[in-house]
Amino acid sequence: MADFDRETFCASAEQGSTEIAVCAAFDYADGVQSSLDGTNAGLDVFYLLFAAAMVFFMQAGFAMLCAGSVRQKNVKNIMLKNILDACGGALGFWSVGYAFAYGGSDPDKKGFIGNSGFFLGDFTSGGSLIGWFFQFAFAATAATIVAGTVAERCKFEAYLCYSLMLTGFVYPVVVYSIWSSSGFLTAFNNDPAFGCGMHDFAGSGVVHMTGGITALIAAKILGPRIGRFYDADGNELPEPHDFPPHSVALQVLGTFILWVGWYGFNPGSTLAIASEASGDVAALCAVTTTIAAASGSVSAMFTDMMMYRRKTGETAYDITMCMNGALSGLVGITAGCSVVAPWAAFVIGIVAGWCYIFWSNLLVKLKIDDAVDAIPVHFGNGIWGCIAVGLFAEPSRVANAFGDHGHYGVFYAGGSSFNNTGDAKLLLAQICGVLWVIGWVTAIMTPYFHLLNILGLFRVDSLEEEVGLDISHHKGAAYDISGPSDAVIEKFEISRSQRKLEVPADDAEPAAAAEETA
Repeated sequence: MADFDRETFCASAEQGSTEIAVCAAFDYADGVQSSLDGTNAGLDVFYLLFAAAMVFFMQAGFAMLCAGSVRQKNVKNIMLKNILDACGGALGFWSVGYAFAYGGSDPDKKGFIGNSGFFLGDFTSGGSLIGWFFQFAFAATAATIVAGTVAERCKFEAYLCYSLMLTGFVYPVVVYSIWSSSGFLTAFNNDPAFGCGMHDFAGSGVVHMTGGITALIAAKILGPRIGRFYDADGNELPEPHDFPPHSVALQVLGTFILWVGWYGFNPGSTLAIASEASGDVAALCAVTTTIAAASGSVSAMFTDMMMYRRKTGETAYDITMCMNGALSGLVGITAGCSVVAPWAAFVIGIVAGWCYIFWSNLLVKLKIDDAVDAIPVHFGNGIWGCIAVGLFAEPSRVANAFGDHGHYGVFYAGGSSFNNTGDAKLLLAQICGVLWVIGWVTAIMTPYFHLLNILGLFRVDSLEEEVGLDISHHKGAAYDISGPSDAVIEKFEISRSQRKLEVPADDAEPAAAAEETA
């Protein structure tokens, strides 16, 4: 049967005929579909706006966590750095970062870096503009990871320099390679690497590893805080000195804010919500995110408790392990939140807690000072999160999130659960992605930090560090804890001692009569 030509059919219809009614029905259906498409597009924009706002609110979580973790004399400094992360990230990603990350993407081609869309010059639609806003929130997160690691001894100027460098160039190249449709490791190209590309749904590698390896390089070159591993004369201490956090309450508040923000980070990475398929993926992300965070927290805290009991014979529960274990689970599940089953999220979280403890102890042995343990959380578990996808990615969930390319986690290789006889191409792609992020960031940021150090722009003066960066760089301490002067207190005490109890007149007469009777 010949194809129906609607235009010819309606053009030849006579007034008042059945054909006219049919054509009117066609027009009405077109109007309804157009309205529905517009509603769906608006719904997707609102969903990304909401998710991006939650991701951006994570900046407050980082600020609270960092402020609580440092000593009281450096609170202003770390809070200001967190605020300027958002400012520098916005300006860097607006001017060149987004163009480098996504400009000129073409699924039929492959490249190294984007080359169009600078300053958002040709961005006019709601979809394109909200896409920038969502990605900016991720870029700011990558930069903020570094803030806590180098806290209490990094110069303000250096922080601004590497924050702009990271969000404007280093991070965008990683994004282009893995998330852009033209990247050489992306899963969204028509000819993906290894037939599947790297699967990093929300950024265990792209965001957290990038920020974590940058923090590691910075901490190594910057050196430890005074008194952490060496005394004033440069002699090695028998045991590393721990600087207790000045506010555990702020640490816990920051942890909870970050956990909540992760529900924008992971489910929001569907980039849409109007279809049933995207809703299914977003719901799975919320579930796996929750389970991994909870199991990571429990894993880290109880493992540390058992290690401490074995060492000392006493039982103690470390709230720092509980908090950082939860964050480790969140980082570990970020890459695979859309492709793993809930039971796998539980396993990923358990291992994430162990990874955190391993990396935290390793840094101490290497005498690398991380003021907030951001490197174990973000770098160590960023690696684990990427590798976990190559182990636990389930066929049906991979098909929903990335399309059915036939390559899954090794526990599902060949199409049946726990059958290891199939290929491991997805795992190989994940390993290559991990090595690429480490290699690229190291190659750029190592000489960059060395240059800042040679120019004297990296570390503050030792006396400024001892007195605290709030007083030496920010016009005074964060908290006004001064009380009244000794002179005022002495004056008050004298005044109080001179006061006399005045007996009311009505009570004075009975009292006098009682004295006479006695």
